Amino acid sequence: MPVKIDQLEARQAKYTAIAPILEKTYGRKPFKPHDGMDELVSCILSQSTTDANRDRGFAALKAKYPTWAEVHHAPAAEFIDTIRPAGLANSKGPRIQASLAQIYAERGAYNIDFLQDLTPDEAKIWLQRLPGVGPKTAAIVLCFGYGMPAFPVDTHVHRVGKRLGFLPPKINANDAHPVMEAIVPPTEYYPFHLQMIYHGRALCHAQRPQCSVCPLQTYCDYFQAVV
Repeated sequence: MPVKIDQLEARQAKYTAIAPILEKTYGRKPFKPHDGMDELVSCILSQSTTDANRDRGFAALKAKYPTWAEVHHAPAAEFIDTIRPAGLANSKGPRIQASLAQIYAERGAYNIDFLQDLTPDEAKIWLQRLPGVGPKTAAIVLCFGYGMPAFPVDTHVHRVGKRLGFLPPKINANDAHPVMEAIVPPTEYYPFHLQMIYHGRALCHAQRPQCSVCPLQTYCDYFQAVV
């Protein structure tokens, strides 16, 4: 979704005001790269479930299958049963095994570290060719796995971004990725993404947001219009 220049400048100015407040409130987590394959599979497991369920499903997967080759070639029913704690296992299981099959067929190994040698746009396109991988999963893998400039928009970032006025009210999460990437400096994608998540969990809840104690009242479109 293209952003008009005046809107972009206003949103960038809003970011400049908000970023120091979020950093003071929630701190700044230093980047620590995650294993790319772990991040990819964990992200597929995380779709439409809670973090706790995702973690249980991923832990069960790792405990039963020490290698990605074993995950790839596991009997489908057995694998689905193994990751059932993550929820929607009947759809996630085939997606994970199909993704592993595609990665191995194209790369000759269960490894996606080559993505670091691509541009962010090239890496996103490659990842989104895998079954079950959309813009959010691709951005998370690149941002958290490799420290590449990609801004993930999960449910918290989507909600907080719309309330603050970074994102148009009716924009969907998939279309929100390039908008956030245009607003936030690339070097700040990782810490600001996390700070928005922390804010969404701590105060800006989906139901009954705690606007009365929010440090962003002055800059929040939702607070100014509704509260």
